[in-house]
Amino acid sequence: MIGSVGAAPAMPGFAGPSARTRLRLTPRGRVVLTILAAMPIVAGVLVGTLSSGGAVAGIDDGRATTTFETVVVGAGDSLWGIAESIAPTADPRDVIHEIMQLNGLRDAVVQPGQELVLPAVD
Repeated sequence: MIGSVGAAPAMPGFAGPSARTRLRLTPRGRVVLTILAAMPIVAGVLVGTLSSGGAVAGIDDGRATTTFETVVVGAGDSLWGIAESIAPTADPRDVIHEIMQLNGLRDAVVQPGQELVLPAVD
């Protein structure tokens, strides 16, 4: 018994300071951990949603709302003729360009029965 005076008795099942135990979560613990991890994401989405919607809807720059006239294309009508009839003093090419932009046309070909939005003429 030499050298065993003051030594602590060995405990069964204890491997020393390098042994680590695994963290075990119960199902309830997993739910709590998931909720805690999701809370910053939910809070960020709520703040972003609540703070961005009203700013766009309330813009009023003082301009009057623009109303557009429409015309139904008849047989034999062309954009050139329509442009000359709605703006006789303007360059028809500029008016045709505006009509094409307003109606999303790729080219200047129109069909009878097609409804076109016309630009406001000053």
